[in-house]
Amino acid sequence: MFKKVHLRLTLLCAGITAVIMLVMSLCYLYVSEKGLYRNQFQAFKNDINTISTNLEQQSVISMEWLAKMEAQGNYRFFVLDNGVPFLYNQLSDPEQTEENNILLTESRNALNSLSSQDVTVTVSDGINGILSHSEYEFISPSTDSRYFCSLIQMGTGNSLLEIVVLSPLQRLEQQIEEQRTRFLLIDIGATILLGIFAWFFTGILLKPIAENQQKQAMFVAAASHELRTPLSVILSAAECCRDAAPERQEGFIRTIYQEGLRVSSLVTDMLTLSQSDSHRFPVRKEPTELDTLLMNSYEAFEPLAREKSIQLSLTLPDGALPLCNVDPERISQVIAILLHNAISYTPNQGRIELSLARHKERFAVSVQDNGIGISDADKKRIFDRFYRVEKSRNRKDHFGLGLSIAHEIVKAHGGSIQVTDAEGGGSCFTVIL
Repeated sequence: MFKKVHLRLTLLCAGITAVIMLVMSLCYLYVSEKGLYRNQFQAFKNDINTISTNLEQQSVISMEWLAKMEAQGNYRFFVLDNGVPFLYNQLSDPEQTEENNILLTESRNALNSLSSQDVTVTVSDGINGILSHSEYEFISPSTDSRYFCSLIQMGTGNSLLEIVVLSPLQRLEQQIEEQRTRFLLIDIGATILLGIFAWFFTGILLKPIAENQQKQAMFVAAASHELRTPLSVILSAAECCRDAAPERQEGFIRTIYQEGLRVSSLVTDMLTLSQSDSHRFPVRKEPTELDTLLMNSYEAFEPLAREKSIQLSLTLPDGALPLCNVDPERISQVIAILLHNAISYTPNQGRIELSLARHKERFAVSVQDNGIGISDADKKRIFDRFYRVEKSRNRKDHFGLGLSIAHEIVKAHGGSIQVTDAEGGGSCFTVIL
């Protein structure tokens, strides 16, 4: 399931980003190409103004001057006197006379078919008469090529001189085509990189969810395993109780009661952890005297420690301590879990020390024993649910949830809990508040 979700999220993230990037690229290309055409057309108009100025100032048009102007601007000139073409075009390019005539006719016909908004017209008075020139863009039907065209007309009396100037746009179109190709390659490369990035990024996002689902599956499996044993004992005892003699029924009933208490304790712990997972963990903080809290915990567990011949001691700082803003019931639960574990896993004649220390604005509650200790590998998983270190520590009255609950309570208070090796053997659990 997570593989499909991973793939779909990758396609979604990369696809949305790629579409946005493509739209932005198209918008940029549109604006850029419009600008290139506009700049090219403006440059063409400036050149036509220069040519028109030269025509106003001279009375003779030489073939040398026409050839020079064509070479400077990569233009093609057609000169007509009263509609009759000059010999210039036939002499300068005799092999393409027919094509030139067709192009000349197309350019002049295009002017007649365009509206006034598509044509720029300039009129001025020169020494040789009235001079006007019109600039426009057209596409040749015969060659399907685009041109900027200018028709310069200068006339006096019955004489009319026409000069048609054509500027082919092949170079500009080639430049635009190269720009589109570059952007296409950039978009393809960026899309591939986005896909790779989205794959790893969504993988990182899904990793906690996958781990959480795996932990939930392990939690359910472990809980089912833990519940199966007492339920099997209860069913077995109930079956035996039905057919047993009255004097033996009391023993079976006692067994059912004890196993029922185990199931009730396990369900309570599981509900507590479920509230933590759903962020509905009830924590009601209030100013609390931690030293009084530890004294109450000490008095509650001292008889239990004495039964096992374990020396339980309490160490508190000298002098009055400031109040700590915590949930007293929850912190008492944490201390009870740590003391219960310490008493359970400390051998007879052992020692357990419950202590409180203050470090600036923090309090440290420690429970240290000289029991069997915890290996470095197990320290990393000691707070995992249903995790118990080794078989020697797998007691029937422990489900491996106590330290997980303690960890969730401390985390809900914004504190931390850690375990270290105690001097001379054993373990030391420290809660920082």
